[in-house]
Amino acid sequence: MAKQVTGKIGEKVLLLGWVDKVRDHGKLKFVDLRDRSGIVQCVFSAAMSGDAVFSAEDVVEFVGDVKSRPEAMVNPNLDTGAFEVSVEKYSVLNASKVLPIPIDTDGHEISEELRLKYRYLDLKRARMQRILRLRSEFTKAVRQNLHNLDFVEIETPILTKSTKEGARDFIVPSRYYPGRFFALPQSPQQYKQLLMTAGVERYFQIAKCIRDEDPRADRGYEFTQIDVEMSFVNRDEVMAAMEGVIKDSVTSVDGKLQNADFPVFTYKEALAKFGADKFDLRTDEEKKENVLAFAWVVDFPFFKKVDIKDAAEVLDGKSGWTFTHNPFSMPKEEHLKRHLSGDRVDDILTTQYDLVCNGYEVGGGSIRAHRPEILRATFKIMGYSDAEVEQAVGHMLEAFAFGTPPHGGIAFGLDRLVVLLSGEKSVKEAIAFPMTSTGRTSVMDAPAAVDDSLLKELGITVSKK
Repeated sequence: MAKQVTGKIGEKVLLLGWVDKVRDHGKLKFVDLRDRSGIVQCVFSAAMSGDAVFSAEDVVEFVGDVKSRPEAMVNPNLDTGAFEVSVEKYSVLNASKVLPIPIDTDGHEISEELRLKYRYLDLKRARMQRILRLRSEFTKAVRQNLHNLDFVEIETPILTKSTKEGARDFIVPSRYYPGRFFALPQSPQQYKQLLMTAGVERYFQIAKCIRDEDPRADRGYEFTQIDVEMSFVNRDEVMAAMEGVIKDSVTSVDGKLQNADFPVFTYKEALAKFGADKFDLRTDEEKKENVLAFAWVVDFPFFKKVDIKDAAEVLDGKSGWTFTHNPFSMPKEEHLKRHLSGDRVDDILTTQYDLVCNGYEVGGGSIRAHRPEILRATFKIMGYSDAEVEQAVGHMLEAFAFGTPPHGGIAFGLDRLVVLLSGEKSVKEAIAFPMTSTGRTSVMDAPAAVDDSLLKELGITVSKK
């Protein structure tokens, strides 16, 4: 690695990496070699430089002796800036064409279309490399903090059943069962609750979630969440445990927190004070310093009137009422009787809690309905018949009848947290291969047509809308 030259004056080293820059000074040629550890200057003598022809991003192998740079030539901006390698042997492992986009800038001046078409090049820029490593280190810290609290990391299925979770499902045809479909998970919500029935008590997962929502400038069909569930807890216990995980994980990657303890606002207080349930508590100076101002919001309404412009809400809320967060929440204890009877629906409050930061929602969860009559009542309020409730969540109702403990959890948006930590504006900067704003994949041209033979095997015909 490039950093291996540090302190190894007089030793022979093998370097493998990419040509970052070439400077030809006639008698001497200087090549900056870059790898994951950094950049090191390599020197070619006059005898070698005529034949040693390189282009930016060539993949190369250099062998040579480490030497001290002349004092006047030391580069204080590089970890290896006091050293250079006098090349004795070299090989070009793979030559690069002229790049279609520059990678020596921050990339913000390049169109999204080009950046995502050549994302494998875009990711080479120093800013993107820093974000990729930040995401890795933050995820590692979250994982370790949860393990320290005796959470068990468990994967849940990607192929599942289409259910009501607040957005449209992506469906997958089954070749083995013609005319039937799997669904890709909007979240692991139901499986993690079933794990509580299974006696796991403390579960987490770094989970991929997939929702067929209309494309937006800063959101694609896929996202990643830190998914958590706990048994035998109340709202305050979940919030306290998760606040500790977030604080420790943020500070472990040098994130700056505004408060040692996150303030708590009710939904009603947030609307009165900030005009929204997602708000920014920072001062102008704190914004410049990229301080993270976390706060909790609690006591949300359980239900809301269906937005007739939202097709998913119209489908979910058959009675004109739909849930504000998810249907698996528990109403607050003092509202439980009203919930079970479907009385004064607009006044029912839920045990939902959201974590907001710098104007964004970065996490949300609740204490869950763990008894079948409570979940059934939620769907009844939304206008579902007994048969429709069984079809939608019958498997959950059955599980709840077998000793499911009280439980609750939360899901944090990993992509959003990394964006905030990095000081970027778009969530796409925190994802290696994000979707475009028009709902297409990076690099690969999808969605795309498939061979007619595959459609025939699946028993599918495609008609024009």
